[in-house]
Amino acid sequence: MDETFLATVVAAHGRSYEISRTIPWHEPPWHAVTRGKRHDYACGDVVEARATAPGQAVIERHQPRSSLFWRADGVRQKLIAANVDQVVIVTAVEPPFSSELVTRCLVAAEHQGIEALIVLNKCDLKDGLDAARARLKPFLAAGYRVLGLSAKRDVAPLEPLFAGKRSLLVGQSGMGKSTIINALVPEARARTGEISRALESGRHTTTEARLYPYRQGWIIDSPGLQTFGLAHVPLEALEACFPELRPALGECRFRDCRHDAEPGCALRALAERGAISPERWQQYRRIRAELEALARRSATGR
Repeated sequence: MDETFLATVVAAHGRSYEISRTIPWHEPPWHAVTRGKRHDYACGDVVEARATAPGQAVIERHQPRSSLFWRADGVRQKLIAANVDQVVIVTAVEPPFSSELVTRCLVAAEHQGIEALIVLNKCDLKDGLDAARARLKPFLAAGYRVLGLSAKRDVAPLEPLFAGKRSLLVGQSGMGKSTIINALVPEARARTGEISRALESGRHTTTEARLYPYRQGWIIDSPGLQTFGLAHVPLEALEACFPELRPALGECRFRDCRHDAEPGCALRALAERGAISPERWQQYRRIRAELEALARRSATGR
């Protein structure tokens, strides 16, 4: 058996994958492995595979990608999804969400030119709703779409936003990503978990990225995030990943401006005028310092 075919990665289990020749699929997914120790494939990748037995295949290579959403900390990288045109960052009224994690996901999406949507789930929980909305105001001010809902009650507002799109759901554990998947794609039967109030975080219920067909497109559910490294984003590209800073790009007095204490810094002037929220400005500064430290370590070999 030596048939070669194109397929889409519909689930990633470490170094093994499920691939399907059609979406929606008309046959059970194939079980696929990679050559050697390669595992640089992501859910949503279109791959060239070679059949080795009925339902078994080896992935040879991936086709050119339109986008790749991933995280990296300078030592390791984790591919999350390929060929998506929309990243949906799911937050919730409870448990508390990390604004910085939201920003980091947005930076990764901006770097790849992927549209972003922020969902505030569990809006039926009135205690904490106003505070959660207030924490999302800086993202609204930056021009991002923010949609509030209660996935256990009604996901109808999401339906037109997902139809015909290739969407990725990301967020911390416990935000309700799997609940959204179950509501939009009932046959998915994705597992959901209870919130661990003692830890103020959700128990991990999704352990792998998985793709579900949806209305001429698809949705990828992904494991809960706790951290999100941005080592793959070039330092010189970081400012453009913050929409609020784009009007001042190239306007600093010095070409090598670090946007810290240098005179004539156009970005800092924007921050001082309130064009970017203090919280988002501090997040930008922290990410920049992180990327600078990685660059120094790379230069010195340490």
